[in-house]
Amino acid sequence: MFGYYLDLALHGLKRNRALTALMVLAIALGIGASMTTLTVLHVLAGDPLPGRSGSLYYPQIDPRDSLGYVPGKTEPLDQLSWIDGMNLLQARRADRQALMTGGNVAIQPDHSTLDPFYESARYTTVDFFAMFGVPFKYGHAWGEADDAAHARVAVISSQLNDKLFGGGDSTGKPLRLSGAMFRVVGVIGDWNPNPHFYDLNRKSYNENEGVYLPLSTSQDLGMTHDGGVDCWGNGGGGNTPDHNSPCVWLQFWVQLDSPAKVAAYEAFLVGYSRQQKELGRFGRPPNIKLRDVMQWLDYNQVVPDDVRLQNGLAFGFLLVCLVNTVGLMLAKFLRRSGELGVRRALGASKRSLFAQLLIEAGVVGLVGGIGGLLLALVGLWLVRRQPASYAALAHLDPTMLLATFLLALGASLLAGLLPAWRACQIAPALQLKSN
Repeated sequence: MFGYYLDLALHGLKRNRALTALMVLAIALGIGASMTTLTVLHVLAGDPLPGRSGSLYYPQIDPRDSLGYVPGKTEPLDQLSWIDGMNLLQARRADRQALMTGGNVAIQPDHSTLDPFYESARYTTVDFFAMFGVPFKYGHAWGEADDAAHARVAVISSQLNDKLFGGGDSTGKPLRLSGAMFRVVGVIGDWNPNPHFYDLNRKSYNENEGVYLPLSTSQDLGMTHDGGVDCWGNGGGGNTPDHNSPCVWLQFWVQLDSPAKVAAYEAFLVGYSRQQKELGRFGRPPNIKLRDVMQWLDYNQVVPDDVRLQNGLAFGFLLVCLVNTVGLMLAKFLRRSGELGVRRALGASKRSLFAQLLIEAGVVGLVGGIGGLLLALVGLWLVRRQPASYAALAHLDPTMLLATFLLALGASLLAGLLPAWRACQIAPALQLKSN
């Protein structure tokens, strides 16, 4: 029966090709605009670490003096000082924990064909790799003993490995960074979480570091810090604040594998803050937050407001296109009232006519979906030409490809409901008399 209705629908679409083309164009324009903006929103609002983000948390405490503090309204700082970062790290109250900050290192290649250049770096502790599920192409991460010994070891990205070592196994090879010799112990595989959730002070999208070094080693060598610094009181700030200065500039992430551990860690942060206030380091009562990855991204409003606005406008345009499609379908179906009346007189039920017309609307939606897909691809290509930091991520993945056709089909069926119902209400006797 479906095949019969489909054949009738195809013949019906061919009878008035101008109206059919207008309906397809209206659907395609609406789908193209909405899927372009929806794809960008989907990419930016996505989970950077699927399957892991729910157990990763960003602790926040408030070590500042009491100036400007409003109980229940003042948010704690986004980063940690050196003293607090080391205290929380060494407390080891989480399943895993990593203290880190960003930097830049000067790379001095051994190859005479390559000039020295700067590469973004991440100074961190060993749990960074296991906690974030970083895969390795060659080698492995450094160990806890390397952290403690301030070892001169490095993990590099695949891109940097291709540039320096031709893509081969570079583990064990020397690498000169900012004038100091390091030994490569690992090469990261395919790992590119977006957005750059673990340090939103520095980057947002599609830009991960090329070099990873032990945090302790970077401090010994006075390597360049690159990221936000927030000081209060007598804090002097600077590129890399003094370890004893009242400044925050480090990020700290913990892995907590159960709700009970989350509650215990929150209690630990409250107790730590209370203890530091009693010691005279903190000027405020305990003011802590413990957000998981997605909560942290929402709090920082990682998705730009203009992207949300564009998405709303695009779906408003889709609604306008659907209203126009309803009018075009109504005109098309009512023009065929004679044919529909004859079918009713020959025994066809209203239900069968309604199904036939909805299948016809569905065909319009599928063809419009193809057109919308092509327009969306063009729209995403234009987005990638923009100077925005997220522009390079604007690609249609399989999920959004499926969503394109589902949205087109659903929109066309929704648009066809009223015209199909109105066409089915025509009395067959009147049509037979007029014919």
